[in-house]
Amino acid sequence: MVSCPLSPTGVCGCCGALRPRYKRLVDNIFPEDPEDGLVKANMEKLTFYALSAPEKLDRIGAYLSERLSRDVARHRYGYVCIAMEALDQLLMACHCQSINLFVESFLKMVRKLLESDKPNLQILGTNSFVKFANIEEDTPSYHRSYDFFVSRFSEMCHSSYEDPDIRTKIRMAGIKGLQGVVRKTVNDELQANIWDPQHMDKIVPSLLFNLQSGEGAVCFRRFPGSSPSSRQKEKESPVELTERCFRELLGRAAYGNIKNAVTPVLMHLDNHSLWEGKTFAVRCFKIIMYSIQSQHSHLVIQQLLGHLDANSKSSATVRAGIVEVLLEAAAIAASGSVGPTVLEVFNTLLRQLRLSVDFELTGSYDPGSSMGTKIIKTHGERQLQEAVIRTIGSFANTLPTYQRSEVMLFIMGKIPVPGVHPALSSSCSGPEGTRMIQIMLLKSLVQVTAGFQTTNMLTALPSSFLEPLLSFSLTEDPEVRLLVIHILLSLIDRHDNRPKFSAISIISDISVLKLKVDKCSRQDNLFMKKHGQQLYRHIYLGCKEQSSGRQHYENLYNLLALLSMELANEEVVVDLIRLALALQDLALSTEESMPVFNRCAIHALAGAYLNLICQLTTVPAFCQHIHEVRTPPPSILIPLCMLPPSLEKVEGEVLFLQSKITEVLGGSGYNIDRLATPYIPQYTGKQDWAPVGMEEQERERRRQVVEKFQKAPPPPSPSGTISSGYGQTQSRSVPVYEMKFPDLCVY
Repeated sequence: MVSCPLSPTGVCGCCGALRPRYKRLVDNIFPEDPEDGLVKANMEKLTFYALSAPEKLDRIGAYLSERLSRDVARHRYGYVCIAMEALDQLLMACHCQSINLFVESFLKMVRKLLESDKPNLQILGTNSFVKFANIEEDTPSYHRSYDFFVSRFSEMCHSSYEDPDIRTKIRMAGIKGLQGVVRKTVNDELQANIWDPQHMDKIVPSLLFNLQSGEGAVCFRRFPGSSPSSRQKEKESPVELTERCFRELLGRAAYGNIKNAVTPVLMHLDNHSLWEGKTFAVRCFKIIMYSIQSQHSHLVIQQLLGHLDANSKSSATVRAGIVEVLLEAAAIAASGSVGPTVLEVFNTLLRQLRLSVDFELTGSYDPGSSMGTKIIKTHGERQLQEAVIRTIGSFANTLPTYQRSEVMLFIMGKIPVPGVHPALSSSCSGPEGTRMIQIMLLKSLVQVTAGFQTTNMLTALPSSFLEPLLSFSLTEDPEVRLLVIHILLSLIDRHDNRPKFSAISIISDISVLKLKVDKCSRQDNLFMKKHGQQLYRHIYLGCKEQSSGRQHYENLYNLLALLSMELANEEVVVDLIRLALALQDLALSTEESMPVFNRCAIHALAGAYLNLICQLTTVPAFCQHIHEVRTPPPSILIPLCMLPPSLEKVEGEVLFLQSKITEVLGGSGYNIDRLATPYIPQYTGKQDWAPVGMEEQERERRRQVVEKFQKAPPPPSPSGTISSGYGQTQSRSVPVYEMKFPDLCVY
């Protein structure tokens, strides 16, 4: 056979008739001038022949592959394009059992184009592969491999071609190619598993690289449920295309594939220090959480928690970034999707709080080292701690009521009490670390209880939770006491009345507040019968604390108001009035060594509360007496320089009279005997919990010692005196065993 270089078929006309028919049909689709494009009439003949004689399809493919290889080598790119167009049409038309051998020839040609250093050929090969990927084959393939295509398309996604326009086209081709590989293999059980780490470790970082390169761009699709039109697809940028492909990949992930899809994301964020900025990391996981099936959300959250533990000694900014991502993931996750290990989620977050406190106080991630920049770390650790606390609240909001109650008990059990259960106490930062952990965990409880709704207070505040909580309200630390009150307010306020009592004020007509008040249920009555005295006692002692400030008194007033509206039956109303009168007496007591500010604040609180409760009871005579008393303005709002020097001369018309209140309420059917009995805080064995109650008793003992010395007359000189005649005295020494000491000083 004589070769003719001038003929597009490569052979002389005299020998062409001796060639096989399929070769002649293939040769005839190529015009003499490649600019004229594919000869459509001859292409139709070739297609008809392939459909009529499918056993020849593999030979057609092999011959086209041979021609394409030769044309690539000779740089005859016009014929290359024609060959690929012919292959595409044959693929679309033929769906027979012989298609597999044809596909092998096709993929061989695509590979040849992708291996070229010419961008146009790479893009041409990619486009043909994408068309092929969208074809559903009727027959399975046992030996086909796409490893090369995963690697090559991933390389194209990272193209660094000099011309920016061409570089963008190559990267977009790589993204489309990866999308095609996923579509072709994800549902084909006979193919090598595309979800294997060896493939995911190439595909996912390639997508993230392009997603990151356009981080400032506004993405066209933030939420599932919408898809771009064909016109949008033509105009979409690399970052938009990348996000669409990433979502499609994640949307196809089954339960067992989630880990392999998410792990490369975590590694990419680690390797490129992207946790610190937070923005990109949050964006990535928003895409993940919105794209995967909702029942798989907890798998992503568990991976993030594990990654947080693995980075326990990383910088605070890295850990804060992971926690911020957790916060966003929890907000997106469906209710209850935290998974079966609910408490483990909170255990991990609480453990991170403890570690952060240790790092902040020691100034080092290694307790044995004195090196480190403590100021920078302190600021970073504080931000981390706040992020962890917000995340705990976010997770709690996804839980049903019964699980949130379990979480409350779980966190309460983690609050360290020195000498009892130092479960999360700081191991290397001493008492200050323990105090900080207490504050952090109480702040976490504030987040968990925010918005908590229950119809049964016995369930919301069981003894195992309420008693230790109230015991913490008796500590000397004012911040701890304030957090305890906030927790109580969140749990008791079931009708959103709390914001209406944010400040102590005298309201002449409470109807303007539009309060929501329901009749107490049987469960509410049982709760107050069981725990009412504990609550009254801790309100009273909280007012008595000298370190209480404006916020303490405002929140205690709020607590009294909410108790009156949420849990008050007739008996509770009587007890609350007795408590308010006892607070008035406390403010005037000369036996208590309290600053004038505290006395004024208590007096204002008692007056404002009696003004509220008299209107809630709707007893006219009671309201008349309260309004007759010239209640001073809420003294908490008065500057310290305007406070009176003392309250010793307060009497008469500015005081509420227990006898008068008893008289007017007795006429309306209230219990006269109970009203006439002054309120005294009751100590019951059940109220004290662990050593906190012992601490309170010790503080009371110390107070009595101080008062004994303050009020006792000046003692005689220990040496004693004797008379020596002539009106003169002479000192003499008294043995120690004859000296008399106050009883409270002797142990």
